[in-house]
Amino acid sequence: MKLFDRSPGENARNYAIRVLLYNIINLELAPGSAVSENELSSTLNLSRTPVREALIELSKSSLVEILPQRGSYISKIDYERIEEARFMRLVLENAVVKLACESPEPVDLKKLKDNISEQKFCLEQEDTARFFPLDNEFHMLLFQSVNKARTFEVIQSQMVHFDRIRTLSLKSSKPTKIVEDHENIIYAIERRDTELAEILMTRHINRHQLEKSELVAAFPDYFIH
Repeated sequence: MKLFDRSPGENARNYAIRVLLYNIINLELAPGSAVSENELSSTLNLSRTPVREALIELSKSSLVEILPQRGSYISKIDYERIEEARFMRLVLENAVVKLACESPEPVDLKKLKDNISEQKFCLEQEDTARFFPLDNEFHMLLFQSVNKARTFEVIQSQMVHFDRIRTLSLKSSKPTKIVEDHENIIYAIERRDTELAEILMTRHINRHQLEKSELVAAFPDYFIH
């Protein structure tokens, strides 16, 4: 499990949530695996109370399953939840590229292009751990480019289940196609081609569906069947 320093002013409960959430999304805590309050308390150097509170909070998002008399477990990946997150993200991200293409003034895409350059560097270095936050940053910058940063924050709060499948996909293969998707989306926005931008974004957001059978076959214990 990957650990972090506590942020200034961060209480024990929020620290535990932040560390556990990172490790769940990045599959350091594997779907279906048992988690012990005592072991987590020792690892995080916290008392059991904030750890217990963190597990309860994460159970509200269905990332942790707490079974009376049996213990706590990291929830398995549920494709129904992924599909719901995909639907919301697809609707909003297509709306954003439409805004970018139809903006009265051309959208400043320099930060997005710089982000893509960093993504390519990560591919060269085979640094998938760094690539994942860069992928998130690309979409965040896209929302910011049309003054919809708060909308992206709403998406992020609902993406935890979707993010686990993205992590699994990154661990299974090189994310070359993802970078190509990002480059093509920027190309369409620069041309102000709304139809093409929406087609490309739809293909990008739906890409995980093409990998579903492969991922389930490779990691059967990770999924709800």
